[in-house]
Amino acid sequence: MTTHIMPTYGRLPVCFEKGEGIWLWDTDNHRYLDALSGIAVCNLGHAHPAVTEAICAQSRKLVHTSNLYGIRLQEQLADKLTALSGMDNVFFCNSGAEANEAALKIARQWGHQKNIQTPVVISFEQSFHGRTFGAMSATGNANIQNGFEPLLPGFIHIPYNDIEALTEAIENTHNVVAVLAEPVQGEGGVNIPDADFLNQIRKLCDQHDLLMMLDEVQTGMGRTGRLFAFEHNNITPDVCTLAKALGNGVPIGACLAKGKAAHMLKAGQHGSTFGGNPLVCSAALAVIDTLTQSDLIAQAEQKGRHICQQLQQKTAHSDRIVSMRHKGLMIGIELADPCTDLVAEALKQKLLINVTAEKTIRLLPPLIIDDSHIAQLTDTLSTLIIA
Repeated sequence: MTTHIMPTYGRLPVCFEKGEGIWLWDTDNHRYLDALSGIAVCNLGHAHPAVTEAICAQSRKLVHTSNLYGIRLQEQLADKLTALSGMDNVFFCNSGAEANEAALKIARQWGHQKNIQTPVVISFEQSFHGRTFGAMSATGNANIQNGFEPLLPGFIHIPYNDIEALTEAIENTHNVVAVLAEPVQGEGGVNIPDADFLNQIRKLCDQHDLLMMLDEVQTGMGRTGRLFAFEHNNITPDVCTLAKALGNGVPIGACLAKGKAAHMLKAGQHGSTFGGNPLVCSAALAVIDTLTQSDLIAQAEQKGRHICQQLQQKTAHSDRIVSMRHKGLMIGIELADPCTDLVAEALKQKLLINVTAEKTIRLLPPLIIDDSHIAQLTDTLSTLIIA
């Protein structure tokens, strides 16, 4: 098939035209169980009534004016996000990469305020923060960076979940201003750190007057069993970035800041034409209201555990699975061999999954998944794994 779209994706041979809840239908009206949620985006499933109504109602009134003017829905969304997170203020944009770019600009401004002319941000190997130049330079994955050198200076990468390495990097590197981390590494293979890893980062940042910046683009909005993953550790970062599930499919990103980080960016230093327009803010408000007024987040941990238990039982006689890792409904099943072919095989069985880091099946099902969905998901996936 001829297409005029740049070949930046290795697309699967399917095109979806409608969705409802956990289900998607292709152009031939075949139904698929979506265990990927648009890569952790549609936490409420597809065509959720509250989000749909918010979008439709707002589109009939006002879609866009620009940030040259006040936007009441944006103010309401900022109020809710800061109240729920304990942060002080928010910059709205359109994606996770843009939210991380805002975070990196905050870090550099923080450094310049301290008379550091060449500020350095520490991030982690196997991390993923986006494909714009700042976010890509912060990303600890050479495969994302190859072909786009020279990268931006001012970044060093250390092993994830290694506090000794972080301590050494801070003490032996001049001009460190911030530490950027994912609470759980998603693209890197659903890597879950030690329970006190974020607490140790917080402690080191406090000791050395650094900004603790958390990329919650994938973990945020209930995915891990808390609205924000940092809540598991009873800490608050200086900067936190969100996107993906914040709009349940409508493009919106947010960079939240607190304390010393909250006043780094002044008028004229950063901006976004579309960021936080009335349409996307109405959708995000509906998402937050739905999540906080239901028990979906509270159930995420139990559902994730149930999926892993079912898969363990159904693959017990196979030694192909090396490990299963999950934090809420962020699940990684690491196999003993490369398994990228399972994505296409699962598609044939009308199941949508993902494989990351070559050997890890990544499951990111909607928070609305129920026991019947879990049974179908684990039946199909276990059969593929042991085939």
